Amino acid sequence: MEEKRIALFHGGRIRKISFRNEWWFSVIDVVEVLTGNARPRKYWNDLKKKLTEEGYTEVSENIGQLKMQAADGKFYLTDCANTETLFRIIQSIPSPKVEPLKRWLARVGKERIDEIENPEIAMDRMKEIYEKKGYPKGWIDKRMRGIAVRKGLTDEWNMRGAQLDIEYAILTNDIMKGTFNKSVERYKRYKGLQRENLRDHMNDLELILTMLGEATTTRLHKDRNSAGFPSLRNDAKNGGAVAGRTRKDIERQTGKKVVSSENYLDLSGDKRIE
Repeated sequence: MEEKRIALFHGGRIRKISFRNEWWFSVIDVVEVLTGNARPRKYWNDLKKKLTEEGYTEVSENIGQLKMQAADGKFYLTDCANTETLFRIIQSIPSPKVEPLKRWLARVGKERIDEIENPEIAMDRMKEIYEKKGYPKGWIDKRMRGIAVRKGLTDEWNMRGAQLDIEYAILTNDIMKGTFNKSVERYKRYKGLQRENLRDHMNDLELILTMLGEATTTRLHKDRNSAGFPSLRNDAKNGGAVAGRTRKDIERQTGKKVVSSENYLDLSGDKRIE
């Protein structure tokens, strides 16, 4: 299971991803923050060539290509390095920001180790972030529970044969379509979102139904002992259908649509219900 985040360092954005229980950082982002170069990709390519010529072949060998979200909202394979390799790279870049970045990386690495040893620390940090953004406590509690449900589901996927990012995306879309009759991308467009996390802009019922679809899918995987992408996808469609029937029942009882264009980017704006 990969977890993606954007970190800030002295006003610069550094994309990072949790992969195999350690943080991997976008090398291009680090180069841009350290150098301020308008062409960080070319700077990195030249530096990589220079390091290889000087005999530091392990730097290139330890660079991983992982998918990260770009400014256009799409995901592309990007050169990434873990903390150890990144330390070697930044030592080769003349910049007054090198030492502060080293300290920042060390702190981030320690935080990650703490979170692995005690997942409650990660949840507490996330709660604090949502509180600072102004989310109400009741919503935060549901969001935290939803994250736990999602983690349980993706653990099942990983254990039962879903490995590629595209497979995770397809399975997620199957659940969302069954639950809300919308793909993730269509749902985001309806709410006026671009790079933002869809679930961070759901209302209470949307969050609850998302949890229901994913929790039901997890239960089906276990009860059916499903293995392999086709079987997992069948379960995902069934789990989404269960949540979808619940949504329709709620709408019949209340006379209102559950799916809303409301999001936390602009709660004061016009509310449009589909």
